[in-house]
Amino acid sequence: MATYAIGDIQGCFQGLQLLLRQIDFDPARDRLWLVGDLLNRGPDSLAVLRWARGLGDSAVVVLGNHDLHFLAVAYGFVKPHRKDTLDALLAAPDKNELCDWLRRQHLFYAEGEYALVHAGLLPQWTVKKALALAGEVEAQLRGKRYLDFFARMYGNEPIAWSKDLRGMARLRLITNAMTRLRCCTPEGEMEFGHKGPPEICPPGYLPWYEAPNRRSRDATIIFGHWSALGLEVRSNLIALDTGCLWGGYLTAVRLEDRQVFQVSCKALAGSTRWQ
Repeated sequence: MATYAIGDIQGCFQGLQLLLRQIDFDPARDRLWLVGDLLNRGPDSLAVLRWARGLGDSAVVVLGNHDLHFLAVAYGFVKPHRKDTLDALLAAPDKNELCDWLRRQHLFYAEGEYALVHAGLLPQWTVKKALALAGEVEAQLRGKRYLDFFARMYGNEPIAWSKDLRGMARLRLITNAMTRLRCCTPEGEMEFGHKGPPEICPPGYLPWYEAPNRRSRDATIIFGHWSALGLEVRSNLIALDTGCLWGGYLTAVRLEDRQVFQVSCKALAGSTRWQ
């Protein structure tokens, strides 16, 4: 039995199949940890979502910003963006079942020494605290009032954590941190405009994982979301967004020994409408 963490797939089903063959994945024996952004911008989000749903207990999935965006579009709260590739998903006969499955996935997950999140954690949060906060959002997504969440999900405010936050402001901050965060101040004030390399975060900001008093350092955080960062494998950090969508790589790391597996997506990107 092995556990493989896989970076942002974003509808790149062909590259995913190549990677699964490379690692000789067997759902009866192995587990996958999927770092979110299963869909959108790539050519076959429908196939990826059906595949992931079919894995059952063989996969742990955390939600990414593109996954939540698809749900907001599917439920009629926003229109697709110009670069979205959601048409097949939105027209699928099993759309409702796929939406129900997707909104019941994790926002944050921890097991043993590892924790899985799409984007990042604020420096004030321990893993235990992050699990509790993610649970608040997950309860809303899985409950009867999930449409209320998507109606008010979008927005950058508030930008800093406070235990006094309540209601949708609290849920939005938790969601933004775990699905959109790249740079923050040492105190945890978030900035959402920067998408470039971590060494050029805006003045006063730094990569979230470099915050000097980050309280989640005792776990190995596995995340994606930041293709300009690329692959990073450190003692307490594994970054897995290696830009398959843009002709980079799709990456898996076997957690038992930290071995890295990659497939090149350059030829695939050249033969599809990924961009």
